[in-house]
Amino acid sequence: MLTALVTGGHGFIGGAIARALEGYRVTVAGNLPDDPLTAERIAALEPVDVIVHCAGGSSVGASLQDPGADFVISVPPFEALFEHVRARMPTTRVVFLSSAAVYGNASRVPTPETTPLAPVSPYGVHKQQCEELCRRFGREHGIASVIVRLFSVYGPGLRKQLLWDACRKAHVGNVTFAGTGNEERDWLHVDDAASLVVAALQHATAQAPVFNGGSGVGVAVRDVVGQICRELAAPAPRFTGEVRAGDPTRYVADITRARALGWSPRIDIVTGVSQFVAWFRTQQ
Repeated sequence: MLTALVTGGHGFIGGAIARALEGYRVTVAGNLPDDPLTAERIAALEPVDVIVHCAGGSSVGASLQDPGADFVISVPPFEALFEHVRARMPTTRVVFLSSAAVYGNASRVPTPETTPLAPVSPYGVHKQQCEELCRRFGREHGIASVIVRLFSVYGPGLRKQLLWDACRKAHVGNVTFAGTGNEERDWLHVDDAASLVVAALQHATAQAPVFNGGSGVGVAVRDVVGQICRELAAPAPRFTGEVRAGDPTRYVADITRARALGWSPRIDIVTGVSQFVAWFRTQQ
């Protein structure tokens, strides 16, 4: 049986990927306080066929508050992981979960993978640095990798970010939100994100190909939050108009490359938000 390691496999996206890796014997590491991805932990890893790297920083806001901390948990551990792969398992394929944050205020929307990278947050900068590690270890050592740039991933089990915050606010009748509400995001259900990773890992090469992970459809924050408020019988949302740092106006993926893998998203945003709200009700 093929073997896979999912770093950050205790987390929201990593856990979904671990469940989606059918036909693999999966181990997980990282993303719990008592299970960090330390240098010592990396040095003890046994050879596997595939590594899906989901560990590291996961929040633009946290990276703005403490850029140094975000760097420390993101870039050096990934470099150490690649060094371990080079020394101990050079035929292992590596999948790196990057982010649309590497595009910053993208010059083209929908945004193809060829768009020049111009991140506007430390989080995006650190993702870009990790992408460069994929290319460098491929170029210098022949390590095969693939990069998946995820857009706005959501789904039941995610207790942070917009949908969770909106549900909590709507539940108590506090429906004021930052921004204008017109910010456009490309929402991808976590199960669709996991299936894309499984499809992409077959295409890892020393050239580190890149695939956008999105639905290919932009949806305004106002529409998503409005649906949540309706389903939780809350008043219509209000927006302060305050623009948040590191928060570009539009993020929409061009998913032509991903579709060429035979993959396509299955869960539309309206269905996915209803699913999320139903799960949220079980948490109260």
